[in-house]
Amino acid sequence: MVHQEAAKEVISLMTPYKMGQFQLSHRVVLAPLTRCRSYGNVPQPHAAVYYSQRATKGGLLIAEATGVSATAQGYPETPGIWTPEQVEAWKPIVDAVHRKGGIFFCQIWHVGRVSTNELQPDGQSPISSTDKQVSPDAESGMVYSKPRRLRTEEIPGIVDDFRRAARNAIEAGFDGVEIHGAHGYLLEQFMKDSSNDRTDEYGGSLENRCRFAVEVIDAIVGEVGAHRVGIRLSPFVDFMDCVDSDPVALGNYMIQQLNKHEGFLYCHMVEPRMAIVDGRRQIPHRLLPFRKAFNGTFIAAGGYDREEGNKVVAEGYADLVAYGRLFLANPDLPRRFELGAPLNKYDRSTFYIQDPVVGYTDYPFLEDGSKNKESATQA
Repeated sequence: MVHQEAAKEVISLMTPYKMGQFQLSHRVVLAPLTRCRSYGNVPQPHAAVYYSQRATKGGLLIAEATGVSATAQGYPETPGIWTPEQVEAWKPIVDAVHRKGGIFFCQIWHVGRVSTNELQPDGQSPISSTDKQVSPDAESGMVYSKPRRLRTEEIPGIVDDFRRAARNAIEAGFDGVEIHGAHGYLLEQFMKDSSNDRTDEYGGSLENRCRFAVEVIDAIVGEVGAHRVGIRLSPFVDFMDCVDSDPVALGNYMIQQLNKHEGFLYCHMVEPRMAIVDGRRQIPHRLLPFRKAFNGTFIAAGGYDREEGNKVVAEGYADLVAYGRLFLANPDLPRRFELGAPLNKYDRSTFYIQDPVVGYTDYPFLEDGSKNKESATQA
């Protein structure tokens, strides 16, 4: 059914956009979402169904955070891309997205101290910028292990892990990589002053704290080219005890470093936590200075719905908008936005379970489930 109101309005989210060499047909991006269904850290065939369901011709999908090494793991059954087996396992998943005409980027990460000894090789301590432990997670009850502070001479090896992971992602067929520099994981543990108490060249000043992240960016750009690289940053966010005393300065400095690479593809930035205004949750919209300063494509994320997404694209606040939970629960989200159609509600209890179908590939499509079956067959 065509929704008449949607048919009359200009839907900014559904307008085409040229992102570097990639021609996008709309501005709705699948945000990277950890799903904990890659058994033994190896991507599984059911991921081909999941991602191809959400793929559209000219639509940008960002894969779930993918470990760069055995020490990068902090959650059960998350994928990696450091072994030949993992690279081979990603290939049919990437192919399934490309068959639908989608553009697919691999988010590469290292969790740093957000881990436990049980998830680390040989039961070793997680590594970080610091030896300060992350506070237990009140919601999940997760207790993180005390980390080991990386020695200065070890850091180039971690940079090289990121470089190899980027190369492996391109070998697996991905169109590019997104560096995970957000949400309290390893890059942020170095960047933010609450979690970086180092006294070497990787600690102290803003430039020193960002040195590790900049070295990772430089290495990956050198390996696969700036035109295939994006980064996710969250200077305002306080996940995993990672807070900075001057997030604006941090964000501005990182944008300056990105702009040094001609053609650096995109900056994907997360809004501050929503604020309650007049009894309603509202997005703070603090990203405009970064958007103006960055030379490439700017992606905004953080609690957006259809109305807010249309608004920020129309106003030039962002080029693209990333959607997480809404896209998780609505595999045909761009189509629903186009029609102004109602949305499926997401089930938070199934976000991280390890079932290959439930809460993963069983959310219904707008057209009575037939498209769902077709996607599963194609994948």
